[in-house]
Amino acid sequence: QVQLVETGGGLVQAGDSLRLSCAASGRTFSSYTMGWFRQAPGKEREFVAVITWGKTTYYDDSVKGRFTISRDNAKSTAYLQMNSLKPEDTAVYYCAARQYSGTLSRAHEYTYWGQGTQVTVSS
Repeated sequence: QVQLVETGGGLVQAGDSLRLSCAASGRTFSSYTMGWFRQAPGKEREFVAVITWGKTTYYDDSVKGRFTISRDNAKSTAYLQMNSLKPEDTAVYYCAARQYSGTLSRAHEYTYWGQGTQVTVSS
């Protein structure tokens, strides 16, 4: 069982940056592929970025060049650095995990989920 806790959300202005963190419980974090998803009001949950257990990364086109996903296995934490934020990035951001997987981009493929953290970008 893996528990995920996201932190780092907040209210920012367009063009600002935020770094989200996803802290995982357990001693096998390095074996998990970690994904970030987001869900805006009235919309479906959508893929943002993923980093595999082998540290391969993949991004949705909407965030490519602005967001960076990374992980620190010693701290059992995944990160999402978000730069040049836009109002359309406003959503609840979730991290997700699945063990020994590739660049998963569909929500149903993940085993564990955090509770989410709100990101609001004002124009």
